[in-house]
Amino acid sequence: MSSKDDRKNNLKKIAYAGVLAALVFVGTELHIPTAIGHINLGDFIILVSSYILGPFAFVPAAIGSTLADLLAGYPQYAVATFLIKGIMGLVAGILLKRNREGKTSFIRKFSASLIAELIMIAGYFAFESLPFMYGVEAALGSVIPNGIQASAAIVGAVPLMYVKFFDKYQLSKSSEVHKRNEKTAVS
Repeated sequence: MSSKDDRKNNLKKIAYAGVLAALVFVGTELHIPTAIGHINLGDFIILVSSYILGPFAFVPAAIGSTLADLLAGYPQYAVATFLIKGIMGLVAGILLKRNREGKTSFIRKFSASLIAELIMIAGYFAFESLPFMYGVEAALGSVIPNGIQASAAIVGAVPLMYVKFFDKYQLSKSSEVHKRNEKTAVS
């Protein structure tokens, strides 16, 4: 790819990340309150973002989720959320690597989503277990609601990764697959 193509791809990536960060924010704001925090749809958007952006999904995951926490009145979670949700997007994006034909198997989609959600559950449990937060016993109370949120995100996002519409916007394809698809489209 030329330097011009690289710049164009980077601009697309930044634009998509901005839109996806806004969607993560909205998805996180659509929530059901629990004793500690809330169950939301933000993870669903983070997983789809990882499919579209690859590892760059760190950006919309971290920014959208953190802004939602700040506006919802959970500033004590801001740094933890930025790291946990960002790492979720990064890891899922890395694991959603496509094969030579630009495809990702169901097992890879499911596994990437599951691992990302386990990062979320473990990350919030670890953070909430800290002495200046709630302690281990109270943090255990967030495991089930976070598990429900994670399950809903996986059940919603994995099938969406099969929607052809999202294939058009994938930026994490290898340049070799991208070039091959462009040649096929021109022919």
